[in-house]
Formats: sequence, structure tokens, C-alpha cells
Amino acid sequence: MTGLTIHRDASLKTSRRHVRMVTAAALIVSAVAAGSVQAQDFDADATINIGSLYEPQNLDNTAGAGQGINEAFNSNVYEALFQLTDAGTVVPALAKDYKVSEDGLTYTFTLQQGVKFHSGDPLTSKDVKFSIERVTAADSKSSRKNSLKPIAGIETPDEATVVVKLASRSISLPYNLSYVWIVNDKATNLTASEDGTGPYQLEDWRRGSSLALTRFDGYWGRKPTNGDVVFQYFTEATALNNALLTGSVDIITSVQSPDSLAQFKGNKDFTVAEGKSTTKLLLAYNDRVAPFDNVKVRKALARAVDDARLLKAVWGDSGTPIGSMVPPTDPWYVDLTKSDAYDPASAKALLAEAGYPNGFTFTIDTPNYDPHPIAAQFLQTELAKVGVKVNINVITANEWYTKVYKAHDFQATLQEHVNHRDIVFYGNPDFYWGYNNSKVVDLIKQSEASATTDEQTARLKEANTIIAEDAASNWLYLYPQIVVSAKSVTGYPLNGLNSQFFVAGIKKDD
Repeated sequence: MTGLTIHRDASLKTSRRHVRMVTAAALIVSAVAAGSVQAQDFDADATINIGSLYEPQNLDNTAGAGQGINEAFNSNVYEALFQLTDAGTVVPALAKDYKVSEDGLTYTFTLQQGVKFHSGDPLTSKDVKFSIERVTAADSKSSRKNSLKPIAGIETPDEATVVVKLASRSISLPYNLSYVWIVNDKATNLTASEDGTGPYQLEDWRRGSSLALTRFDGYWGRKPTNGDVVFQYFTEATALNNALLTGSVDIITSVQSPDSLAQFKGNKDFTVAEGKSTTKLLLAYNDRVAPFDNVKVRKALARAVDDARLLKAVWGDSGTPIGSMVPPTDPWYVDLTKSDAYDPASAKALLAEAGYPNGFTFTIDTPNYDPHPIAAQFLQTELAKVGVKVNINVITANEWYTKVYKAHDFQATLQEHVNHRDIVFYGNPDFYWGYNNSKVVDLIKQSEASATTDEQTARLKEANTIIAEDAASNWLYLYPQIVVSAKSVTGYPLNGLNSQFFVAGIKKDD
């Protein structure tokens, strides 16, 4: 890869790691949804080395940076008005409190006091307005832009107050605002630099290698329990595992296969912990084009694939079968695993009814990292049994974004969707897969306009059921969420919702 290196003053790193090393002893009462934590001494200025397969494409989550930027920057470098916690609850962050008008159309937010950006500028309401408008802008590539469409205007009556006016009710507004990173309105070149309010600031980014964060001593909130964090990036799971085994990294944020676990389970030097995943592996069709605009074809392909056998082949006894886009941790989950369950004979009959008695040929565009190529080969073998020929086109993450997500230039694709509560994407006909059912669009719109969470949940359960009956995509399985760390490291998050990985509470033995 082409090298791009961004450096801050090297004296920050030197003073923290070599001059100001202070050991603090603390009794750890709870892990806050993290791995097992015990009373211990820890190094308050330790460097935490994190191994990951998800390097950001750039540093701006409105510019198609991929899930890697969320892992490294969300709540670490940038903060939002609200935070989606690792437990799945939404709590105030840069918003100290807020009020909602009786008609649900006006939200008034009061900002935390004493908050500074890493550049030293104070946080003001104008920065919040600027940041929301960045996400909703026409050229924004944020996948959550559509969720903020109800916003009709933003007012800043004073430096500490933000008033958001809505054209229609948006019961999920605080949740959706947890995706909006608050950026200094004076910041420039955010694809290669940052100016956030989080507990860490960017120290160094070496493309193709690592991204280093250093503690921000001017942080307004609780100080981190370490000094520096380095995300080290790998293109192969084997190399990532070896880095943990040899001590080059302290944590693997998300294990990619059960074969990896055998090296760590039962080994006294490592901790293997499993959280609750929201990551779905799916075969997404371009529902705009033939033959995938035919619901019988989509249902036939779903019935032709033995999802349970695929899950077993990739994950052994880990992971969860799933019959829709909604995981069990979402409030509107419905068990739909029996919808279009494995039945090759029925698949052949449906193909014949759809006008394809001899099958057809199509291409799957698949990202080049595990488990996508393996899953593509499995699908190729399964679908051949019902007369459908699959060609596999392996592409990079950048190519996937440009070709599939942006240009919609594909027939079918494999992709892992990590987002929490992302059923709403099926209510957007312009989303990359092009699913368009007017009843679903209406239900999702109505759910957002709900006056109560009970109303919202009922409508989204109904939408979820329709989407599954339409076989809008083929949801193959729900990933397990497995984090492996050196025994000396504790305090890390387990669930990794939306691929976020909070690092401020991570501790390393002295």
C-alpha cells in the first residue's frame, strides 16, 4: 500500500512513555460490560496494542472510511451528543441534558461545559450544527444520513444551546445523533486529520500499518486508564493471531474463525471472552435488476443454501443462525429462521415457477478478507446443486465501496453488516441493495413517527417479518463476538456494537 504518515509532536509520546511513567493501584469494582476484571495494579501510562483487520480507508466517517474508523475513533477521538454504550443503551455524552416539545418536533439540547477540542478551541453550539449538517449534506457518504432526514432546521440561540426542529416526529433522534461525531467547525482536511473532543487525539497514522492515539490531557471527562493506544492492522487473520501469540499486540478486537480460538482457549496467558454480536453476514442482491427483482428467485436461493452448515464450517459451535436483518439484541427481533429454511427441492420448484427451470448464472462481488471468499465458495457449491452457476469476483474494500455501495454496479455481493438497529436500511429504496416494498417503507417511516417505543417496536416487528418473507437478502448467520487478549489486559468492551471499541477503560498490568 502507498504509505501515508501523519505525526504529532514526538515529545508527547516520549514524555508519556519514558519520563512520566507512574504506576497506579486501584480496586476494580466492575468492568462496565467488559471482560473479567480483578483487583490489580495497572500501569496508568501503558501503551495498549490492539490488533485489527479493519484499517480505515480515511479518517472521516462521512467520506466512506469503512468500519475501521468507527473502531478506532468513535468515543475515543470523536464524541457525539449521545453515546451508544457497549450494552446497547443510549446515554448523554456532549449533551448534558435535553428537552422535547409536546408535539415531538423540537429538541433542545444543553451542552456540557468546559469541553475543548484537541486544538484547544472550546466546544460551542455552532460546532454541533456544523457537524450535523456535515452528515446530512448532499455529498455525505454516511450510511445514517437518511435517518436524519426529519431534521428541518438547527438553531443556536447561544453557545451552550442547540435547538433541532423536525419536519416530522423522530423517536430515534437521540439514537441517530449518537452516530454524529462533533467536529470543530474550523477543522479542515478531516480525511487525514482530526479535531475531536474525545479522551485521545491522533498521534500517528501509518497507512497499511498502524494508527496511534495518545491521551488528551485536556479531556473534559473521566481520564483514560492508559497512556497510548496503537491499532495495528493486518490483512490476514493468521498474521493477526501470531501477533497476539508473540506479544506484538495485547488484544484482538474480533476473532474471525474458530481455528484461531484453538490457540488461545485453555492457554493461561490469554483471556477468551464472548459478547453479543450485531454483525450479520449476508448475500445481498441488487433487487433492482433481473432475476433478483423476482421474489420467487430470491426465496429459491435462500432455500438452496444450508446456512447452518455454512455457520458450522466457518465458526464451529459459535455464531447464531438468523432469519432476517434483526439480531436478538434489537427490541423488534422476531425469530424468522424458519422462513425459507433449507429445502433444495422447493428451491428448484420455485426457480421453475419464476421462469428459470434450468437455473441461471450470476456474479458475486466479495470482499477479499475472511470469511467472505470462503462463504462465496460455499454458496457457489450449494447453488450449483439447484442449477445456478455462480461466478466469484474478489475485490478490495475500496473497490466494494465504489462499485457496489456507491455505483450499485453489481448483481449480488457478500458483506458483513455491523450496525445496530439497521433494519431501517430496508426502508430506503436508494440503499445499495435497492429493495423497495412500499409497505415496508411506510412501516419504517411510521415507526420513526411513533409517540411511544411500544408503537415503534410493533411496527418494526411487522416490517421485519415482511422483509424476511420477501427474502430481500439472504441472511446467512450472525457472527459470534469474540475478543481475545493477553491475561495482563482487562477493561475492554465485549459487544463491539457498530464496530466501536472503547479504549479509555483498558488497563494493563504493571
